[in-house]
Amino acid sequence: MTMSTPIFSLDQATMERIERKFGMKRQLAEARQQELFGIFRDETLSEEETWALKYLFAYMPVNDMADYDGELFLRHVRQTLKIRREVPWGTRVPDHLFLHFVLPYRVNTENIEDSRGILYDELAKRTASLSMAEAILETNYWCQEKATYIGSDLRTLSPLSMIRNARGRCGEESTLAVAALRSIGIPARQVYTPRWAHCDDNHAWVEAWADGEWHYIGACEPEARLDQGWFTPPARRAMLVNTRIFAEYSGPEDITLAHEWFTEINLLDNYARTRTIRAVVTDAQGAPVAGAEVRFELYNMAELFPIAIVRTDDEGQAGFKTGLGDLVVRAVKDGQWAETKISVQDCDTIALVLRESEQPSGSVDFDMVPPPEREGEALEALPEAKIQRHNGRLEEGTACRAAYEGRFLGEEDAAALAAETGLPQERVWAVLQHARGNGREIAAFLREQSGAFGEWPLRLLETMNAKDLIDTFRPALEDHLTGALAMRGELDEDVFVRYVLCPRVLHEMIVPYRQALREAFTAEEAALFRAEPRSLAHHLRQNYGVWSDLPNLTGRGNPVGTYRLKLGDPQSLDILFVAICRSLGIPARLHPSEQRAQFLRQGVWLGAAVAEDAAHGRKPDARGLLRLVKDAAASQDAPAASYAENFTFARLENGVYKTLVYPDGKKDVYDEPFETEPGEYRLTTGIRLKDGTVRARLTYFRVRAGEATEVPLTFRETTIDIPVLGHFDRARAITRLDGAPASLAELLGTEGAIAAWIEPEREPTKHLFRELGELAEPLNGLGVPIVLLIGDAERTASFDPADYPKLPARTVFVRDADPAALPDLIVRTSAAEAGFPHLFVLDSRDRIRYTASGYKIRTGAEALQTLTGIMPAR
Repeated sequence: MTMSTPIFSLDQATMERIERKFGMKRQLAEARQQELFGIFRDETLSEEETWALKYLFAYMPVNDMADYDGELFLRHVRQTLKIRREVPWGTRVPDHLFLHFVLPYRVNTENIEDSRGILYDELAKRTASLSMAEAILETNYWCQEKATYIGSDLRTLSPLSMIRNARGRCGEESTLAVAALRSIGIPARQVYTPRWAHCDDNHAWVEAWADGEWHYIGACEPEARLDQGWFTPPARRAMLVNTRIFAEYSGPEDITLAHEWFTEINLLDNYARTRTIRAVVTDAQGAPVAGAEVRFELYNMAELFPIAIVRTDDEGQAGFKTGLGDLVVRAVKDGQWAETKISVQDCDTIALVLRESEQPSGSVDFDMVPPPEREGEALEALPEAKIQRHNGRLEEGTACRAAYEGRFLGEEDAAALAAETGLPQERVWAVLQHARGNGREIAAFLREQSGAFGEWPLRLLETMNAKDLIDTFRPALEDHLTGALAMRGELDEDVFVRYVLCPRVLHEMIVPYRQALREAFTAEEAALFRAEPRSLAHHLRQNYGVWSDLPNLTGRGNPVGTYRLKLGDPQSLDILFVAICRSLGIPARLHPSEQRAQFLRQGVWLGAAVAEDAAHGRKPDARGLLRLVKDAAASQDAPAASYAENFTFARLENGVYKTLVYPDGKKDVYDEPFETEPGEYRLTTGIRLKDGTVRARLTYFRVRAGEATEVPLTFRETTIDIPVLGHFDRARAITRLDGAPASLAELLGTEGAIAAWIEPEREPTKHLFRELGELAEPLNGLGVPIVLLIGDAERTASFDPADYPKLPARTVFVRDADPAALPDLIVRTSAAEAGFPHLFVLDSRDRIRYTASGYKIRTGAEALQTLTGIMPAR
């Protein structure tokens, strides 16, 4: 029988497990003992503080032990425990929820900052007199005041950087919202669908706990009540909704994966109809295979993406609860595999026999069908007064955020700075625009450094991603500027700028590292590394350990942290190699598609074999060429090739296909061959139909070292049906945004058009804006008008069409004088629940030939395809 302790209700077995894991982490972090664990000796800790810290360290990712110090975690623990004592619901939150969903300092892959107290100070008074449910809603109104949606790269901004930027992608919005809720002691978790089944992309939102129940909200997108959001209908078609907990967790939810260092829980039952699939894995003799990796994959962004990876138990079985769509299930162990495609609603058990070790030849076609659309339960109508108050709060939040953005440096400031520093005005303005709330810091850097270094400070900033300018500050910028220029030597200018001056390697946080890494080696060592960079790779292999724990934090360790810890995952060690090389003036990079460390020698990129390559016996310099060939027999309806939109290719590695990384939307795929490693490859192509079904094709081939392999890029034939769905009323009364009367009939013209009712502040409409902007050239070529209608309830005072300069030339925004009288196709249940935007493609006779409502990636592309099909050739 175990004894309980009053500290977080931990039983003896749990305490022993935490102590054991804490001890392991102390051993792993031996190189940073004082920085991380000195707090246990130097500070007077309460028993509660001690166990909270041990709990965090026990499950702490190795990258966090590399990048941060113990004092940061102690401040976080003390602030969190203080908040628990102060908030009115602190005693009502059970210890197990507090440990897993309030105490953690990390939400996603964001940089960790001492932010909990800052967020608490913002929210404590606003929520002190509210119920927990009301406090969740109020916190989300606050989040909307601070940030709104915009698509961006995969690096996750911290909550404070998100506030500084005032916008971010859904993963950043939900990171902010979870951090804000936890800062007032409310259990919260970021939940997400890894990839949608019915369309490309993914989405993240938030669940928060109030008095015994979990509820969901759309982060930074408040609703007037809990458990409501524009993503509700898409979530009913999801194949997985999950969250990752940085601990071993035994709550009531279904567990997808119980890992030694984290737990993934399956929350799909809260949103969609589900079924549990049982995979039974055996070898060729029929014996069960324990420890096999079972990958449940769906088609998204032109690849078969594993939404869950589950290992088989001693009986060779693995279970997975999922939605009622199609999956490809692949079991792998020791380089052998088995694979099958299933329709979840038609089966519950699948048998997989591991006997394959070489990929098939030729090609295979199949359809991937998502879960069907399903109507939800009818919601009780809200009182009109509550709706009006909610709309008012949204307007207030938008105005608050707009007022903050109004304080950003503008074009006039950029012109003055350019004149002061002698730098080109247009380029200075481009940098300050990206810097947004960090603009004054960036301007100060340019002002302070341009006198001594001329244009080089600006060129350094231009090498960085737009997001880097939000959370990179002068100490880091100065270190990289002076450190790089000191090492320039005789390098070609373009090579120097891209592969020495640039501080960005992959997705790691940019920190000052050049001086530290340069001083870490003797002059003799530095000279040796410059003469033969592979000796640096050898040094890292001999002196640094390889450790992987959390998959989503792979490659996030910053170089100086990894260097000091002498430990990291393979990709973080590759990043360290590149950073050391650049600090010593050696041009280096991660291979654009393989993402493995390389250095430049006499104009040729050579592999470094730092960790992963060496472990797998790869020959990093062996290369072949892959040349994609246009399908001469393709019909005129065949899509234009676009990487990660309708095709990808992947290399077979130890039984698993690894998709190669190229820019999303890359279209110049026939111009130059792709340089690839030798091996077996799979080309995946797909055409997604309007209902979300994908007509997929897998084509298998081999690339040999020193040879060029030609592979036809083919798509399955797909008949495009363009039915007549109804008739559009062009007699509606509308006005321009300035209040001047307008004629919808004149705006629509007579040769076909796009008309859409939009909600500019919400993510689905912003996706539509982005897609229309990306398709501006072909839409301009068709010459069709695009009329975007905004009802009074959906329009905010801060909305400005000038914020969307990339939209097609004939785009016009108007106000809908009678938004209550929407077309019948919008009023019907499924479209009404899906919400804005509501888009229509019209032909020359005002017949509706295509319509889409709510969140749907590729709505713009499908509208273009419809217009192309119904308009006469020009």
